[in-house]
Amino acid sequence: MIEPLLLTTARVSTFESKRLLTCSSGFFFEREGRLFLVTSRHVVIDKPSGHFPDRIEIELHTDAKNLTRSSRMSVLLYLDGKSVWRQGGDTGGEIDVAVLELERAVLPQSVVLQCFTPAHLLRSLQEVEVGTSVLIVGFPLGFHDALHHLPVVRQAAIASSFGLRFQGLGYFLTDARTHRGTSGAPVVMRSPSTNAPLPWKLLGVHSARMDMGSRDLQLDETLGLNCAWYADILLTLTT
Repeated sequence: MIEPLLLTTARVSTFESKRLLTCSSGFFFEREGRLFLVTSRHVVIDKPSGHFPDRIEIELHTDAKNLTRSSRMSVLLYLDGKSVWRQGGDTGGEIDVAVLELERAVLPQSVVLQCFTPAHLLRSLQEVEVGTSVLIVGFPLGFHDALHHLPVVRQAAIASSFGLRFQGLGYFLTDARTHRGTSGAPVVMRSPSTNAPLPWKLLGVHSARMDMGSRDLQLDETLGLNCAWYADILLTLTT
Protein backbone atom coordinates (compact mmCIF):
# COMPACT_ATOMS: atom_id res chain seq x y z
CA MET A 1 0.00 0.00 0.00
CA ILE A 2 1.33 3.42 -0.96
CA GLU A 3 1.44 6.01 1.81
CA PRO A 4 -1.50 8.41 1.33
CA LEU A 5 0.70 11.47 1.89
CA LEU A 6 2.52 10.83 -1.40
CA LEU A 7 -0.78 10.92 -3.30
CA THR A 8 -1.65 14.42 -2.06
CA THR A 9 0.98 16.06 -4.23
CA ALA A 10 1.28 16.37 -8.01
CA ARG A 11 3.94 17.60 -10.38
CA VAL A 12 2.90 20.88 -12.00
CA SER A 13 4.33 21.96 -15.36
CA THR A 14 3.72 25.45 -16.74
CA PHE A 15 3.40 26.21 -20.44
CA GLU A 16 3.12 29.11 -22.81
CA SER A 17 1.01 27.47 -25.50
CA LYS A 18 3.06 24.31 -26.24
CA ARG A 19 6.35 25.61 -24.84
CA LEU A 20 7.37 24.15 -21.49
CA LEU A 21 8.43 26.87 -19.05
CA THR A 22 8.91 25.45 -15.55
CA CYS A 23 8.19 22.47 -13.32
CA SER A 24 6.99 22.86 -9.74
CA SER A 25 4.80 21.25 -7.08
CA GLY A 26 1.16 21.42 -6.05
CA PHE A 27 -1.26 19.56 -3.81
CA PHE A 28 -4.95 18.77 -3.58
CA PHE A 29 -7.38 20.40 -1.16
CA GLU A 30 -11.03 19.44 -0.84
CA ARG A 31 -13.77 21.49 0.75
CA GLU A 32 -17.48 20.74 0.75
CA GLY A 33 -17.14 18.43 -2.22
CA ARG A 34 -15.14 20.91 -4.31
CA LEU A 35 -11.61 19.99 -5.42
CA PHE A 36 -8.76 22.49 -5.62
CA LEU A 37 -5.13 22.46 -6.69
CA VAL A 38 -2.88 24.56 -4.45
CA THR A 39 0.50 25.87 -5.54
CA SER A 40 2.64 29.00 -5.23
CA ARG A 41 1.31 32.12 -6.93
CA HIS A 42 4.65 32.72 -8.64
CA VAL A 43 4.16 29.38 -10.41
CA VAL A 44 1.19 30.79 -12.37
CA ILE A 45 2.47 34.36 -12.72
CA ASP A 46 5.67 36.14 -11.77
CA LYS A 47 6.04 39.64 -13.17
CA PRO A 48 9.61 40.30 -11.89
CA SER A 49 10.99 37.34 -13.86
CA GLY A 50 8.66 37.74 -16.85
CA HIS A 51 6.97 34.39 -16.18
CA PHE A 52 3.52 34.41 -17.80
CA PRO A 53 2.26 30.89 -18.56
CA ASP A 54 -1.20 30.45 -20.06
CA ARG A 55 -1.81 26.90 -18.86
CA ILE A 56 -0.50 24.20 -16.56
CA GLU A 57 -0.39 20.44 -16.72
CA ILE A 58 -0.70 18.18 -13.70
CA GLU A 59 0.17 14.50 -13.58
CA LEU A 60 -2.53 12.21 -12.16
CA HIS A 61 -2.49 8.54 -11.19
CA THR A 62 -5.15 6.46 -12.95
CA ASP A 63 -4.73 2.98 -11.44
CA ALA A 64 -4.65 2.31 -7.70
CA LYS A 65 -3.03 -1.09 -8.23
CA ASN A 66 -0.48 0.05 -10.80
CA LEU A 67 1.02 3.45 -10.07
CA THR A 68 3.06 3.40 -13.26
CA ARG A 69 -0.13 4.38 -15.08
CA SER A 70 -0.87 8.07 -15.22
CA SER A 71 -2.31 10.78 -17.40
CA ARG A 72 -1.74 14.50 -17.79
CA MET A 73 -4.49 17.01 -17.25
CA SER A 74 -4.21 20.44 -18.89
CA VAL A 75 -5.75 23.41 -17.06
CA LEU A 76 -6.10 26.83 -18.67
CA LEU A 77 -5.03 29.75 -16.50
CA TYR A 78 -7.19 32.33 -18.27
CA LEU A 79 -10.79 32.35 -19.43
CA ASP A 80 -12.10 35.23 -21.52
CA GLY A 81 -8.96 37.14 -20.66
CA LYS A 82 -9.39 36.76 -16.90
CA SER A 83 -7.25 34.64 -14.58
CA VAL A 84 -9.00 31.57 -13.19
CA TRP A 85 -6.84 31.15 -10.10
CA ARG A 86 -7.46 32.77 -6.74
CA GLN A 87 -4.79 34.55 -4.74
CA GLY A 88 -4.93 36.36 -1.47
CA GLY A 89 -3.35 38.99 0.70
CA ASP A 90 -3.35 40.28 4.24
CA THR A 91 -2.16 43.34 6.11
CA GLY A 92 1.43 42.41 5.23
CA GLY A 93 0.79 42.37 1.48
CA GLU A 94 0.30 39.69 -1.16
CA ILE A 95 0.51 36.02 -0.24
CA ASP A 96 2.45 33.66 -2.51
CA VAL A 97 -0.31 31.06 -2.74
CA ALA A 98 -2.62 30.32 -5.66
CA VAL A 99 -5.66 28.05 -5.79
CA LEU A 100 -7.32 26.65 -8.90
CA GLU A 101 -10.61 24.77 -8.76
CA LEU A 102 -10.61 21.51 -10.70
CA GLU A 103 -13.75 20.23 -12.39
CA ARG A 104 -14.30 16.66 -11.23
CA ALA A 105 -16.17 15.89 -14.44
CA VAL A 106 -12.99 16.24 -16.51
CA LEU A 107 -10.83 14.12 -14.22
CA PRO A 108 -10.08 10.54 -15.32
CA GLN A 109 -12.80 8.26 -13.95
CA SER A 110 -10.19 6.08 -12.27
CA VAL A 111 -8.17 8.97 -10.84
CA VAL A 112 -6.22 8.13 -7.66
CA LEU A 113 -5.44 10.98 -5.28
CA GLN A 114 -5.62 12.08 -1.66
CA CYS A 115 -6.84 15.47 -0.49
CA PHE A 116 -6.18 17.67 2.48
CA THR A 117 -9.33 19.21 3.96
CA PRO A 118 -10.11 21.96 6.49
CA ALA A 119 -9.86 19.25 9.15
CA HIS A 120 -6.12 19.02 8.42
CA LEU A 121 -5.56 22.67 9.31
CA LEU A 122 -4.44 23.80 12.75
CA ARG A 123 -6.92 25.44 15.07
CA SER A 124 -4.24 27.69 16.58
CA LEU A 125 -0.72 28.78 15.66
CA GLN A 126 0.30 27.96 19.22
CA GLU A 127 -0.06 24.24 18.48
CA VAL A 128 3.43 24.09 16.92
CA GLU A 129 6.72 24.79 18.68
CA VAL A 130 9.93 26.12 17.18
CA GLY A 131 12.17 23.21 16.19
CA THR A 132 9.24 20.89 15.42
CA SER A 133 10.07 18.29 12.78
CA VAL A 134 8.05 18.65 9.56
CA LEU A 135 8.13 17.31 6.00
CA ILE A 136 8.10 19.07 2.63
CA VAL A 137 6.58 16.91 -0.11
CA GLY A 138 7.46 17.91 -3.65
CA PHE A 139 9.51 17.72 -6.83
CA PRO A 140 12.90 19.42 -6.29
CA LEU A 141 14.40 20.29 -9.67
CA GLY A 142 11.65 18.07 -11.08
CA PHE A 143 13.24 15.03 -9.42
CA HIS A 144 10.81 12.26 -8.47
CA ASP A 145 10.05 8.57 -8.87
CA ALA A 146 9.48 8.84 -12.60
CA LEU A 147 8.29 5.24 -12.86
CA HIS A 148 5.55 5.55 -10.24
CA HIS A 149 5.02 9.33 -10.66
CA LEU A 150 5.53 10.03 -6.95
CA PRO A 151 7.14 13.00 -5.16
CA VAL A 152 10.03 12.85 -2.71
CA VAL A 153 10.05 14.10 0.86
CA ARG A 154 12.57 16.40 2.55
CA GLN A 155 13.05 16.63 6.30
CA ALA A 156 12.66 20.11 7.76
CA ALA A 157 12.26 21.90 11.07
CA ILE A 158 10.27 24.95 12.08
CA ALA A 159 12.89 27.72 12.20
CA SER A 160 10.87 30.68 13.49
CA SER A 161 8.23 31.20 16.12
CA PHE A 162 5.16 29.57 14.59
CA GLY A 163 2.89 31.76 16.69
CA LEU A 164 4.33 34.94 15.16
CA ARG A 165 4.15 35.85 11.49
CA PHE A 166 7.78 36.33 10.48
CA GLN A 167 8.63 40.00 9.91
CA GLY A 168 4.89 40.64 10.18
CA LEU A 169 4.22 38.74 6.95
CA GLY A 170 1.99 35.72 6.43
CA TYR A 171 4.70 33.08 6.48
CA PHE A 172 6.97 31.13 8.82
CA LEU A 173 10.49 29.80 8.26
CA THR A 174 11.66 26.23 7.79
CA ASP A 175 15.19 24.88 8.01
CA ALA A 176 15.59 22.45 5.10
CA ARG A 177 17.56 21.75 1.97
CA THR A 178 15.27 22.74 -0.88
CA HIS A 179 15.57 23.45 -4.60
CA ARG A 180 13.68 25.03 -7.47
CA GLY A 181 10.65 22.91 -8.29
CA THR A 182 9.62 22.61 -4.65
CA SER A 183 7.50 25.77 -4.88
CA GLY A 184 3.90 24.94 -4.01
CA ALA A 185 4.75 21.86 -1.94
CA PRO A 186 2.78 21.16 1.26
CA VAL A 187 4.57 21.52 4.60
CA VAL A 188 3.12 18.94 6.96
CA MET A 189 3.46 17.64 10.51
CA ARG A 190 2.50 14.19 11.71
CA SER A 191 -0.88 14.30 13.44
CA PRO A 192 -1.29 12.81 16.92
CA SER A 193 -4.41 11.08 15.57
CA THR A 194 -2.78 8.07 13.95
CA ASN A 195 -6.10 6.41 13.08
CA ALA A 196 -6.99 9.04 10.49
CA PRO A 197 -6.80 7.99 6.82
CA LEU A 198 -4.42 10.91 6.19
CA PRO A 199 -2.71 11.41 9.58
CA TRP A 200 -1.00 14.73 8.88
CA LYS A 201 -1.53 18.39 9.73
CA LEU A 202 -1.16 20.85 6.87
CA LEU A 203 0.93 23.74 8.18
CA GLY A 204 1.89 25.70 5.12
CA VAL A 205 2.74 26.07 1.44
CA HIS A 206 6.46 26.14 0.63
CA SER A 207 7.35 29.21 -1.39
CA ALA A 208 11.07 29.87 -1.79
CA ARG A 209 14.51 29.78 -0.24
CA MET A 210 15.59 32.79 1.79
CA ASP A 211 19.02 34.37 1.74
CA MET A 212 20.92 37.43 2.89
CA GLY A 213 21.61 40.01 0.23
CA SER A 214 24.80 40.91 2.11
CA ARG A 215 26.12 37.32 2.15
CA ASP A 216 29.67 36.91 0.87
CA LEU A 217 29.26 34.36 -1.93
CA GLN A 218 32.78 33.03 -1.38
CA LEU A 219 33.00 32.98 2.41
CA ASP A 220 29.43 32.29 3.54
CA GLU A 221 27.16 29.35 2.82
CA THR A 222 23.49 29.89 2.09
CA LEU A 223 21.28 30.16 5.14
CA GLY A 224 19.37 26.99 4.32
CA LEU A 225 16.14 28.70 5.36
CA ASN A 226 12.85 28.81 3.47
CA CYS A 227 9.55 30.65 3.74
CA ALA A 228 6.25 28.79 3.90
CA TRP A 229 2.93 30.61 3.86
CA TYR A 230 0.45 29.66 6.57
CA ALA A 231 -2.10 27.17 5.23
CA ASP A 232 -5.05 28.93 6.88
CA ILE A 233 -5.21 31.19 3.79
CA LEU A 234 -6.89 28.22 2.07
CA LEU A 235 -10.05 28.81 4.10
CA THR A 236 -10.32 32.22 2.44
CA LEU A 237 -9.35 31.12 -1.05
CA THR A 238 -11.74 28.15 -1.22
CA THR A 239 -14.96 29.82 -0.06
